[in-house]
Amino acid sequence: MTLSGAFNVLRSSKFISWKSTGMFQQTLAGYIERTGKTLHTGKVSTVKLWPGFAGEGRYFDFRSNVIPASIDYATESPLCTTLCKDGYRISTVEHLLSALEAMGVDNCRIEIENSDPVGDGDHVEVPIFDGSASEWVKAIEQVGLKVATDECGNSYEKMAAHINKPIRIQKKGSFVAAFPSPKVSITCMIDFPQAPAIGFQCLSSASFNNCYFSKQIASSRTFCIYEEVEEMRKLGLIKGGGLENAIVCRVAMHCILIWLVLCQLTSE
Repeated sequence: MTLSGAFNVLRSSKFISWKSTGMFQQTLAGYIERTGKTLHTGKVSTVKLWPGFAGEGRYFDFRSNVIPASIDYATESPLCTTLCKDGYRISTVEHLLSALEAMGVDNCRIEIENSDPVGDGDHVEVPIFDGSASEWVKAIEQVGLKVATDECGNSYEKMAAHINKPIRIQKKGSFVAAFPSPKVSITCMIDFPQAPAIGFQCLSSASFNNCYFSKQIASSRTFCIYEEVEEMRKLGLIKGGGLENAIVCRVAMHCILIWLVLCQLTSE
């Protein structure tokens, strides 16, 4: 089962119930426009964030094609998150969407376009900037938020998912687990022993809110292994990658020595 299929099952199951947060839905108080180089295609794209009507949610507008920012439209893609609908694809959406969610932007129209119209007419990628969500967080903080209303001026309550029973979803070497709790707290872990600069890290928030995201999480940057760069480029990836938008780590020396010894033993 795909991740989107698993989440769709959860939505209609006894594991999750939807309850009011006691707050109104919000949107941007102003307009945001940012242009930058993309990570994988290496092209330049422009993103325009517009205040959205209550109840519309967050969605992309690419060449007059609407693609909701929903896991229902997530598709398999290497080293990024991609949304796809009716043949149109928007890649590397993770930093932008995480910033909108964490900063409380419930409704937003995300207009996106390639600065160079020549090339893939059905594909566009979100700019990478410094490889983190910081640029989007700063932009949202600059314009601020306001209560979202529909076209008739009505405001809607903001609903939130409540976990009724423990949930665990696993894919390859990663997993996500959620447990019932009266408040939101998040623990993230990564174990990357082949790159000492990353290694094992753990981050735990006692109380998760937009301030915590802004100060502790938004600056987390994309990283890659130096020895894998050439292979990724051969696959058509990270054409726009560099030290200005990613952390590049070398493999641990003891791993290299083991590899050299194995090569020598094999040749003998």
